Amino acid sequence: MSEHLPFHWRGHRLELLGAKAVWDPAQRLLLVADLHLGKAESFQAHGVPLPSDGDAATFNALIALAHRWQPDEVLVLGDLIHGRLGLTGELRQKIQALPELLDCPLTLIAGNHERGSWLEGLVQQPSSRRGPLWLSHGPEPLPAGGSELLQLCGHLHPVATVGGRSDRLRLPCFVHHADAQRLVLPAFGTLTGGHPCEAYHQRWLVADGSIVAWLKPPPPGRAPHHRG
Repeated sequence: MSEHLPFHWRGHRLELLGAKAVWDPAQRLLLVADLHLGKAESFQAHGVPLPSDGDAATFNALIALAHRWQPDEVLVLGDLIHGRLGLTGELRQKIQALPELLDCPLTLIAGNHERGSWLEGLVQQPSSRRGPLWLSHGPEPLPAGGSELLQLCGHLHPVATVGGRSDRLRLPCFVHHADAQRLVLPAFGTLTGGHPCEAYHQRWLVADGSIVAWLKPPPPGRAPHHRG
């Protein structure tokens, strides 16, 4: 296990981080997805008594990552917030302070949870290209003429099940859909659930800040094998 592992796309190297982020050294981009800040407050508005301390861990983890890798830009692939109900005045102030705390610009690709919300000083951008990367919130067709691109996205909150029937773990993971030219990032936020991903895609499991490659897809022509 390691804190980061390389992922190569047609000569362009990325680092998959055990902190549930992607580092692009050539473009000096730090990419994360699905922070879902304000989720506890959104649930509280509906009468669900979740504690309000989850955002601090997510903020601190992002700031620590930026200080570790010193990017020229931090880019969030959608769902920075969970929704309007959780967008308190305190949370707005913390988001406004993020670029200074990160010591670099913060860019947001619009996600479905940002719809109808205004974030002061943070423009929600559409899916866009950065070098050989197509950046979006969720899976979508590549743009015309984009056959050389790798799509990076979030939205799916992928997790993998490890172990047998009596001893299982559900761990966040990166997932590479080779046919679709897509790399899906795990959810970065502390208070985020997960959805199982197909076992026949290449996956990298993350736990306690470490990352490990897991179960490569079967050779062409063989039926996929599903574990668990």
